[in-house]
Amino acid sequence: MLMPHPAVLRGLLDEYEATALREPADDTGGPGPRTRDLAYTLCVSTGTRDVRHALAAARRHLATHPVPAPEPEPVVAVAAD
Repeated sequence: MLMPHPAVLRGLLDEYEATALREPADDTGGPGPRTRDLAYTLCVSTGTRDVRHALAAARRHLATHPVPAPEPEPVVAVAAD
């Protein structure tokens, strides 16, 4: 199965967890719209149908495929006049 890049998966997981905590519930007491959108995206990204399974799959994948360190910025030499 295809999995998203670890950095993308980490971003989805972090955003889902933060949004689920701070977004107000909808009119029926369920998750808000952004939380639902992120849950759906996590499910699609991990090949699951339940957000609890998606979260577990994302965490397992990130445990074995950590987010790579960012590339250092290239140093550009500037000639002095």
